[in-house]
Formats: sequence, structure tokens, C-alpha cells
Amino acid sequence: MDRKFIMTGLVYAMIGMLLGVYMGASQNHGQYDTHTHVLMLGFIVSFIYGLCHKLWLNNNSSKLAVVQFYVHQLATLILVVSLFLLYGNFIEVVTVGPVLGVASVAAFVGMILMFILFLKTPTR
Repeated sequence: MDRKFIMTGLVYAMIGMLLGVYMGASQNHGQYDTHTHVLMLGFIVSFIYGLCHKLWLNNNSSKLAVVQFYVHQLATLILVVSLFLLYGNFIEVVTVGPVLGVASVAAFVGMILMFILFLKTPTR
């Protein structure tokens, strides 16, 4: 699981950096919130989850760990795409607001699942 989290985190880092370069070059910072979520939730949280798996969870690939991985990745993807559409003025907040709410709760559920994985892992 550690490699999956690190790899997806690095992909999100590249996407976030590309978005940042675009915003800087175009002087259009309308996607600032999207940029922040790509880097924080996509890169940093995924990377930290990968480190947790490598260092403390013994690279656990239990069913719960797999569910946690996909919950986090799906929530992050939906949040990032929804924010991009919202701040790019492709979709109205009335339409995307509920999607953002559900995806935000799903991201939180992913964090709760990581906490549970830690609780279930015996200390060394």
C-alpha cells in the first residue's frame, strides 16, 4: 500500500505544480483553491499515508487498508475535479455543492479509516 499512496501522491504533486505554473504564467489565480486541495489532500496526505504504511503499518494490504486507499483516492479525485469545474466557471455551485459535500465527508472517512488501521496495528 505504501507504494500506491506514494505514487498517487507524486502524480497529484505534478498536477498541482502544473496548475500553479499555469496560474503564475497566466496571472489568473482563480484556481487557487483547487491548487491547494490537489497539493494538500492529493499530494501531502497521500504521501503521509504512504509513509504510515511503510513505517508503522508494515505495508498492510488488508481489506480495510485497500478500502481506505480507494476511499481516499476517489474522494480526492472527485473534490479536485469538482473544484476545478467550480472555480473555472464550468458549473454552478448549486449543482456541484452537494458533490463537494459528499466528497469532503468521504475524505474524512478515509482519515477515520487510517486511524482505525493504526488502532488495529500492534505496537512494536
